[in-house]
Amino acid sequence: MKIKNSRMETLKMLISSKELGSQEELLQALEKEGFKLTQATLSRDLKQLKVAKAASMNGKYVYVLPHETMYKRIPNPRPASEMLQTSGFVSINFSGNMGVIKTRPGYASSIAYNIDDSDIPEIIGTIAGDDTIFIVIKEGEKYEDVINGLSMVIPNIKD
Repeated sequence: MKIKNSRMETLKMLISSKELGSQEELLQALEKEGFKLTQATLSRDLKQLKVAKAASMNGKYVYVLPHETMYKRIPNPRPASEMLQTSGFVSINFSGNMGVIKTRPGYASSIAYNIDDSDIPEIIGTIAGDDTIFIVIKEGEKYEDVINGLSMVIPNIKD
């Protein structure tokens, strides 16, 4: 499952940072990042991510993620594997049984997905925006235990 999550994060990073207009281009870009997969697997991944095609600024049809405004294209993107080495985590603050995680723009959704997917016992659920994640914590849980649970998903949360 870790390989699939890593592949999906790489795929999202590639789609959000490059103008890719065909599955062949996506397969080649994924292969450069170390993922060799079939066209059928790529099609399933694109469907799961709800990827669509839309006209870019130059009129070429390219793959886009839902809520594209969250994913700003940059003119000279770094390799996706390099971008994925930083978690995007900025800070966390608590109030009562709630927490707010601040991230770099565009990272909140994928981090929240990973938190929900990890079934951290102290956390009931998340709601993500562009750069903010709202977490609901079970009554009576210690913030330290929440941070320890989150450290599996956000390695640099304790730095």
